[in-house]
Amino acid sequence: MAYLVLFLNILLLVSGQLLWKTGMNKLDTSKGDSWVSLLWSPHIWSGLVLYGIATVMWLYVLKKLPLSLAYPLQSLAYIIALVAAVFIFHESVPAQRWIGAAIILIGIVVLAWK
Repeated sequence: MAYLVLFLNILLLVSGQLLWKTGMNKLDTSKGDSWVSLLWSPHIWSGLVLYGIATVMWLYVLKKLPLSLAYPLQSLAYIIALVAAVFIFHESVPAQRWIGAAIILIGIVVLAWK
């Protein structure tokens, strides 16, 4: 159960980041938008809510799993965010980032190995 909550925590963190990125992409200072307008952005607020829920889930994970395992496993968020950046925002990702992501993924496998 703790691993499922950890995975959901990771998904919420990445989703929050995607919402924040969307909110920032909608900010258009050339049209007079100011940083204060972010206070009214539903994307920014939704991201904050997801981060709040993820934090509560993280507290549960910390109770159930060793920090030395849970925290490194959370780096799976980097992999998911990288893939999401390509598919959602159509970002171009250079080879060295994919190599770095592969190294992180190998590290996750080594950590989770029993």
